[in-house]
Amino acid sequence: MQKEQPVTSISHFLLGCASVVVLLAGLKAATPILLPFLLAFFIAIITNPAVVALTRWRIPRVVAILLILIFVVVLILGFAGVVGSSINDFKEAIPQYRTQLLSHLSWLTKIAGYFDIHLSKEMIRSYFDPGVVFGVFANTLSGLSSMATDLFIILLTTVFMLFEAESLPKRLAKDGHAGKNSPFYRFTRAVNHYMGVKTVVSLITAIPITIVLWWMGLDYAILWGLLAFILNFVPNIGSLIAAIPAVLLAVVQLGFSDALGVALTYLIVNLVVGNIIEPKMMGRGLGLSSLVVILSLIFWGWLFGSVGMLLSVPLTMVVKIALESSPNGQRFARWLSHQDELDS
Repeated sequence: MQKEQPVTSISHFLLGCASVVVLLAGLKAATPILLPFLLAFFIAIITNPAVVALTRWRIPRVVAILLILIFVVVLILGFAGVVGSSINDFKEAIPQYRTQLLSHLSWLTKIAGYFDIHLSKEMIRSYFDPGVVFGVFANTLSGLSSMATDLFIILLTTVFMLFEAESLPKRLAKDGHAGKNSPFYRFTRAVNHYMGVKTVVSLITAIPITIVLWWMGLDYAILWGLLAFILNFVPNIGSLIAAIPAVLLAVVQLGFSDALGVALTYLIVNLVVGNIIEPKMMGRGLGLSSLVVILSLIFWGWLFGSVGMLLSVPLTMVVKIALESSPNGQRFARWLSHQDELDS
């Protein structure tokens, strides 16, 4: 009997691994269907406190939900409109940008000539094509704005979730899962706190960047500010990614000296916000280790694309709280925890 125990443990481990693989494959295949409902779930969690606040002002819940949904629709359509018009304008301006880029990089041909290297304008144009670099970010933004095509499903699901949220505490109380220590309450509190702080921090990041870029005369300053706002929700690397297209466009349009000014603007704003403002507002933090945040960004980005990257931290919170609620999963939850949470 003692010899069979290791074999049984290995078989259970292999069975668990196989179950995880099957689950991930199913989630990956169901992404087109699952993603709208996932977005609706998080929109409902984020907007429900606003609905509750409006009902306290004696506004009927139906009217409060309608007002919040109108606000969400305006935001989504505004984002899609800015992205779509900016991409179309950029496509029309690509020939002009190519001409400006060649004039800025004319010194390359002179330097290459000193070393007997023949470097033609066609070669420079092929290696330094602004349309290629911007196209990568345009596709990413288009992927986010394409969610507007699922807007009806997302909003319809959000409406039903907001209506059900009023009776949810009673249902949880009957099931014995109510109270401030319940997993659902802890999850909603953590997500609301995280998303609220991130929204304020993203605004503090995007507004000065937009103002400085507009003052410098960089094209599509509103788009770059919007991109800085959205990608600030992506942990650790989002702010860096947001700076790349603006700096590259500044090289093409304004020259290297002004591009350096754009890069310094992003650097200063993100250093101040990321190291001073955000830690004070976030409090003790997310309860997740830095390595877990990076790995979750990669994992959820692979599973759900650009939307998964934006929601990587809340989704990882769901997994962590679910593991903490299970006696068998508490050990795995500790692996996800931050050092401060382990020491407390």
